Amino acid sequence: LSLFLIPNAQSLAPPPILSIPSGLDTLTSGLASITRLPRGVTVLSADAIASDDNNNSVNNNNDQLTLYDLEGDMDCRSVREVMTELDLCVNIEPRFCTVPAAAAPILHVESKADDAPTISLELKGKDDIIAFLYKTYTTSGTPTLPTTATATEQENEGIIILQQALNQVTQFMPSLLRFGRGLKISKCCANDAAPRPEKPLILYSYESNQFCRLVREVLTELNISYEIRSAGKGSPRRAELAKLSGGSTQCPYLVDPNTNVQMAESKDIIAYLYKTYALWTPPNGALQAASGIVTPLLKPVYAYIAPRQAGEAYDEGATKSKIEEEISSAPVVIYTYELSPFCTEATDLLDNLGIEYKEISLGLEWIPGLIAEGGAAKRAALGSMTGQTSLPHVFVNGKSVGGLFSGTPGVVPALEEGKFVDMVEAAKASTAASSVA
Repeated sequence: LSLFLIPNAQSLAPPPILSIPSGLDTLTSGLASITRLPRGVTVLSADAIASDDNNNSVNNNNDQLTLYDLEGDMDCRSVREVMTELDLCVNIEPRFCTVPAAAAPILHVESKADDAPTISLELKGKDDIIAFLYKTYTTSGTPTLPTTATATEQENEGIIILQQALNQVTQFMPSLLRFGRGLKISKCCANDAAPRPEKPLILYSYESNQFCRLVREVLTELNISYEIRSAGKGSPRRAELAKLSGGSTQCPYLVDPNTNVQMAESKDIIAYLYKTYALWTPPNGALQAASGIVTPLLKPVYAYIAPRQAGEAYDEGATKSKIEEEISSAPVVIYTYELSPFCTEATDLLDNLGIEYKEISLGLEWIPGLIAEGGAAKRAALGSMTGQTSLPHVFVNGKSVGGLFSGTPGVVPALEEGKFVDMVEAAKASTAASSVA
């Protein structure tokens, strides 16, 4: 039981590893969708959804719905599944809680009929919200449970019980498969310096689309308010989406009224969100996880190998002097291997931040035959000078910052502490002052 309670306990989740989705993210999101089929995919038939005299959805005319939501929470997910099936437009406000029990969804409703005062209503908890949505926005007023026309009443009752039991079991699966995502604010936007949209973004989405989920997770983690315009299978809103997109009804589709940007493709949308509303784009999450495990284990191995790989001709003093000269030659200097994914992520991160740097390659990799001439000596000298032989190795103003995820303190930790950009600016100012002098 405690295992199943973990997905709702966002306060117990590990620090989020957030970045452009990888193939693993796409796979686990797809599996999460499969576990909840057929929920959150298809809109109820037109005669099942309440409408006014002009055949317009009641929700589209008079009601403004705001859901205080946590993407990774299973109770919030149940509400969003119903939102898709009832084809609702709902404003989403990310809601973060330190106490797991307080993570229950909250729905605020403002309803105004012609020549009538506005009625405000607030509902808390999955069951009350779902009951209200069915009562207000369906013709039957209750959930439509699956039955079979040819089955007896007793057989249909068994089908309903089985469906309800499966629903209870599978509610946990998306949170387990996507554990750690859509639960906490990313550190790349956690302070007041992060740009904030003045107007809510608009997302055409339906709950069980695996690519829509990836976008919604990032919107939550960046603490961005947005409007969901449900566009599940069979939704009349797909015609509106086709007009916007030039003929496609593909979800997700993002509209940002703050920048007049419109785009499809989850990967492009997420890259845009980080670039526009975060202080930096976090590096690959799998590398971060691997670094936390592998780096401490390999550090003593690298420290032992590096001086021996440098060979008998290794002149430590001369090599250190060369490194001192190199790290003083630019405000930001980074030592890299050309085949290292950690090095590629580090230079991509600096590029995304708009930071100019001098890159010094020590070859393809540290392995004999792949390392450049003189690379083994520099690697050994870097280890002697800083205690770090692994690359990338970043220096700012001639001082070691370390690698991507670790060091003194490392590039990502320095960014999370809000120090790295200031260090770079100070280094640039120091270099400019020195050149004037």
